[in-house]
Amino acid sequence: MIALAQSPLMSPQEYLEWEERQPIKHEYVDGEVFAMAGGTLAHNEIAINLTTALKSHLRGKPCKVYMTDAKVGISQRGPFYYPDVMVTCDRRDRQEQKVIYHPCLIAEVLSSSTEGKDRGIKFRNYRRIDTFREYALISAETMAIEIYRLNTQGKWELSTYSPEENNTSPEEIDVHLTTVDLHLPLASFYEDVILPAPEEEGEARSQG
Repeated sequence: MIALAQSPLMSPQEYLEWEERQPIKHEYVDGEVFAMAGGTLAHNEIAINLTTALKSHLRGKPCKVYMTDAKVGISQRGPFYYPDVMVTCDRRDRQEQKVIYHPCLIAEVLSSSTEGKDRGIKFRNYRRIDTFREYALISAETMAIEIYRLNTQGKWELSTYSPEENNTSPEEIDVHLTTVDLHLPLASFYEDVILPAPEEEGEARSQG
């Protein structure tokens, strides 16, 4: 995210009205607006793969999947973010036209420029949503997924999925999105995705 230079603080309502007139998306935190940077082709493909699988799985069910262009609001006063993929099964969101406030699942595709925020401040803010139960962090540089799930004791538990971690092939690793009861092989998240070569990945991290 890139903060707008010398932009005045906005109220949540001013932001929502202002952003409708902008050619690019902006997130909103504590009165400040931040321009959204474009993602890589791998980032886009991963988000499409997950959205497509969720859309098919949820057909006929009282849940809806959204990607990239849909805002999530932590509350009516913000912050407002654009998750890569999210699912809501809450009836309060069914008539919403601009913002989703009650997601159960959020997924972010990690990049070197956004990973810190996705793991840090965004996750802390997402946890303020009372319906939020599952958070997937999907690498766009290697086949690896981390999923945080809220357990019955109110604690967030981490599960990791990768060929190295699970000592098996991506086709045999079962990733279970428990909030919507969807099982997907790890490989399906990365269908048609061109991942960077190991040396390119190292260079990207050193420059990030």
